[in-house]
Amino acid sequence: MLGFDFGEKRIGVAVGDLSLGIAHPLATIAAEDNARRFGEIQKLIAEWCPTRLVVGLPMHSDGTEHELTRLSRRFAHRLEGRFRLPVSLIDERFTSTAAESRLRESGARRESIRKNLDEAAACEILQSWFDSSAPASKLP
Repeated sequence: MLGFDFGEKRIGVAVGDLSLGIAHPLATIAAEDNARRFGEIQKLIAEWCPTRLVVGLPMHSDGTEHELTRLSRRFAHRLEGRFRLPVSLIDERFTSTAAESRLRESGARRESIRKNLDEAAACEILQSWFDSSAPASKLP
């Protein structure tokens, strides 16, 4: 499986094994135009052969939606349409904060945190999906 932390400037990507239920940071796509973004995603899909994609859905802390929520939904629909894979959306509130905390706890320096935050957040998103989904619902 691949998990995505969508952003207008960068997209964090994580990979995880459905049978183990463990996510790992994979890459950060730092392309602003859709052609390059989806080209990079296509390479990752060809390499990892996922059976499902998970996209984080950003929300305000009170659960209300905002502009990035709409853009993330649109990104998820595009993924599903282009790659013909099932896409799950999951609430991503506080995943960037959790990812930054984990990076700090691991001893990462400020520059390393900034460089790896998006893929670490994608890892948090995918791990959250693993942790919150019942085993039967994880099947492709």
